[in-house]
Amino acid sequence: MTASLTHDTLGTTAVFRHEALFYAGEDGFLSGVLPFLAQGAENDEPSLVVVSAPRISMLRDALGRHARKICFADMADVGRNPARIIPAWRRFLDDHAGDERPLRGVGEPIWAARSAAALVECQRHEALLNVAFAGSRSWALMCPYDTDALPAAVLDEAQRSHPFLRGSGDGGDSGDSAVFRGEDMAAAHRDAPLPEPARCLESMEFTQGQLRVVRAVTAARGEQFGLDGDSVESFVLAVHEIAANSLTHGGGSGTYRLWREGRSLVCEVRDSGYIAEPLAGRVHPGDDSQRGRGLWMANQLCDLVQVRSAQSGSVVRLHVSLDNR
Repeated sequence: MTASLTHDTLGTTAVFRHEALFYAGEDGFLSGVLPFLAQGAENDEPSLVVVSAPRISMLRDALGRHARKICFADMADVGRNPARIIPAWRRFLDDHAGDERPLRGVGEPIWAARSAAALVECQRHEALLNVAFAGSRSWALMCPYDTDALPAAVLDEAQRSHPFLRGSGDGGDSGDSAVFRGEDMAAAHRDAPLPEPARCLESMEFTQGQLRVVRAVTAARGEQFGLDGDSVESFVLAVHEIAANSLTHGGGSGTYRLWREGRSLVCEVRDSGYIAEPLAGRVHPGDDSQRGRGLWMANQLCDLVQVRSAQSGSVVRLHVSLDNR
């Protein structure tokens, strides 16, 4: 199999080629990804690969001399919170600003061991990539999906969030997705339902002057469930920022809930505000801007942040893992 992404097809005009690679097992992964990366290395095109540590080791061995021209990052670190992945790709593009060569990326944010909540946010991430890099400089991003390990529903959704599809192996030519959502892709996930918790440990309404209570309750529950001092401090700060947003932008009040979900502690803040920007929390607000800072900080401090917003109001859920603390 030979990759079809060349200098001619990528060009130097603004174009973002977002492609899902469907592969089966390690051999399928290599047969799909290697030609794409090797051709980029031969063409002296900068490439960034963000996959699991075992996948990185496997690719380095298989690429040989080409591996020296490629940057690698562990998706377990970069994409622990899926909302941090788009900023990582933005940094990659910024690092090569002024360089007219096409860029290449490989990113695998979805794997079988992801929690149900994280999986949904990864799918939202894949759809939002098309929004984040619409009209960007010339670059191609390949997103591998393991057909042996992932449910059919996940593979179906990948076809809707990627404008281009490819199979691994000798016959794995690239083609357009017949079911790509196009402009509706961000809206399709914006209102994805959030399951109700089985039992809340804390629930309260808050208004101006009650942020101290919100912080104290969050800290006490974090300590109860074994978070260390730094983790408690980070979680409390994230909750404070989101609750403060409710007071400033969400009608001056909000509803706070907290519960345990598997091996995570989850805090939810609801208010009557509306978050119109689909990339909120995924774009650095800038040093001089206060708007958007709360969601950005929450994504840097928490393992998962879920945002849902409609004209009737908004909800933000903050997840912090109770493992490896």
